[in-house]
Amino acid sequence: MTRENAIPEERLRAYGITVQSWASDIECGALPGWVARSSGELVGYCFGAAQTGEVVVLALHPEHEGQGLGKRLLHLVVQELRNHGHTRLFLGCSADPQVRSYGFYRHLGWKSTGALDARGDELLELKEPRA
Repeated sequence: MTRENAIPEERLRAYGITVQSWASDIECGALPGWVARSSGELVGYCFGAAQTGEVVVLALHPEHEGQGLGKRLLHLVVQELRNHGHTRLFLGCSADPQVRSYGFYRHLGWKSTGALDARGDELLELKEPRA
């Protein structure tokens, strides 16, 4: 239900991502994350990979954009991944400056690595500030 970058279910299945695999990874702690609800309805979520430090997904229903919810969900997952010991976090993001996520992550301090992932998304990283 996201406005941009929605991945069709068939493509997710090709990557081995199914409702069952996702639920199993959440249940065992491999994918820590947070969800947001409004009036009992799921309106957003963000999950990361505990083992690698990757922010795997951040999605919001279009009616709930622009309220700081995405930033809050991302912050919670970043903190959770930091609690797992990661000092460098990463994610794949559209390399197209016209796509909203391009500016969203950069505004929050994520930097380009100059590399692309297997799906053609630009890899961004967030390093823990030095003390």
